[in-house]
Amino acid sequence: MVENNTYDAIVIGSGISGGWAAKELTEKGLKTIMLERGRNIEHIKDYTSPNKHPWEFPHAGGRTQEMIADYPVLKRDYPLNEKNLDYWVNEKESPYTEIKRFDWYRGYHVGGRSLMWGRQSYRLGDLDFEANLKDGHGVDWPIRYKDIAPWYSYAEKFAGISGNRDGVASLPDGDYMPAMPFNIVEKDLAARLQKEYGGKRHFLMGRTANITVPHEGRVNCQYQNQCWLGCNFGAYFSTQSATLPAAVKTGNLTLRPFSIVTKIIYDKDTKKAKGVEILDAETNQTYEYYAKIVFVCASAMNSTWVLMNSATDVWEGGLGSSSGELGHNLMDHHFRCGAGGKVEGYEDKYIFGRRPTGLYVPRFVNVDGDNKQREYVRGFGYQGAASRGRWSGEIAEMSVGGAWKDAICEPGNWSVGFGAFGEMLPYHENHIKLDKDKKDKWGLPVLAIDAEIKDNEIKMRGDMQNEMKEMLESIGVKDVKTYDNVYGLGQGIHEMGTARMGRDPKTSVLNGNNQVWDAQNVFVTDGAAMTSAGCVNPSLTYMALTARAVDFAVSELKKGNL
Repeated sequence: MVENNTYDAIVIGSGISGGWAAKELTEKGLKTIMLERGRNIEHIKDYTSPNKHPWEFPHAGGRTQEMIADYPVLKRDYPLNEKNLDYWVNEKESPYTEIKRFDWYRGYHVGGRSLMWGRQSYRLGDLDFEANLKDGHGVDWPIRYKDIAPWYSYAEKFAGISGNRDGVASLPDGDYMPAMPFNIVEKDLAARLQKEYGGKRHFLMGRTANITVPHEGRVNCQYQNQCWLGCNFGAYFSTQSATLPAAVKTGNLTLRPFSIVTKIIYDKDTKKAKGVEILDAETNQTYEYYAKIVFVCASAMNSTWVLMNSATDVWEGGLGSSSGELGHNLMDHHFRCGAGGKVEGYEDKYIFGRRPTGLYVPRFVNVDGDNKQREYVRGFGYQGAASRGRWSGEIAEMSVGGAWKDAICEPGNWSVGFGAFGEMLPYHENHIKLDKDKKDKWGLPVLAIDAEIKDNEIKMRGDMQNEMKEMLESIGVKDVKTYDNVYGLGQGIHEMGTARMGRDPKTSVLNGNNQVWDAQNVFVTDGAAMTSAGCVNPSLTYMALTARAVDFAVSELKKGNL
């Protein structure tokens, strides 16, 4: 037992949701402890390679055979590289069980994946919040767009989202900083698309959590596009650049890294949580911390792991399991397919800087005005860009000599390409559970994951490729080709569900204020809470849900209801 073990609030996790919870709670005057299972990473001081060039790394920033052997999951996609390897979980220390393949890319440190995220920031709209009710998949969201819209604005203004107000019905506008610019090819292609489709399809500038003007002590984006290595300017939103400094400024925050929360301590008499138990990751000592409210923000599946490991003497499946839905309805966004081609006629044009965002194409299938009959429900959006590559030097006769050296300094052809991100339905049978036969480095049970995409997503993937091919060809792009690079569930790094919000305690884990039905002073506000996935990047929704839930929690606390 430690001397100072009682606080007003406990936050589990320090990523996007945990950082927001800590900021909001401390700014409202609550003495708060934020518990992070991994090491501390201090802003700027602990960013080891944000300004390095590829040639400054031992292996040009790539991967080695040793890394491939040590990271059997991370090697499946781009995250495995030597530039920021220490940001990703040690898979030998923290394994998991794949009943079916699931690519789980995790960051266990202060800031979590807020240091490595793609920063695309979009609102869900009523198209998304009403979808489950309308087509009968999953359960109805307990909120609608009007309930969260003010909190989207609140989050956007503080985080600093750059973008345009584009007036597209399927993608609600927000409160933005000036957008980053189109390049000349993107500008022209966007105009052609508008004309070709009568204003029903759009190439928009991506709305990104990179500030374009100085904000809250942060310096605007310098167009280096190395955000995932840590930004010395604080130009992109992360816990380190934004929410943690705000929380620290209040004097109400205690940050404790190397603190693995093993369970929430549940009081049967009050039917509330009274604190948490942690395992010190360095010393293996056990401690308890007590508080009036607990915010669970450890990332979707880890938050559910904590719930499953809590109050098992009351509910066999853990705290929040009374509905039978805890651990179920796991979702991601399926992607890695799309189309691209060549753009002619801009040989005298080039790009400047490395813009850290691209174009976005909002959903246009299964919405008002879509006259095609689809074989699936829900839809998809696209992310992409136009760019000019380097001269390839593929002509054998020019692979040596001065002429070849001159040629490789010249830019190559313009091309444009888009990858689609599709919505995945909330299937009850896609679930996670505790694997008590397999333990991590600290002797704790790991998660077993049993999930897959199904017929609806598979049918959608054909349109995700062919619709873009049709669009690009219609606006003059040449040699358009589709691709499907095969998607592994989890590769979107958008884990959602497993502790969903709902209107009925018999069919959901959380209510409309993100409270656990079974212990209403416990709030879950990260991806675990998602009732459906939409097709847009979800992190902005986590920010808004968290700020909204804290506002409610503190109000209820002051009324004596918690």
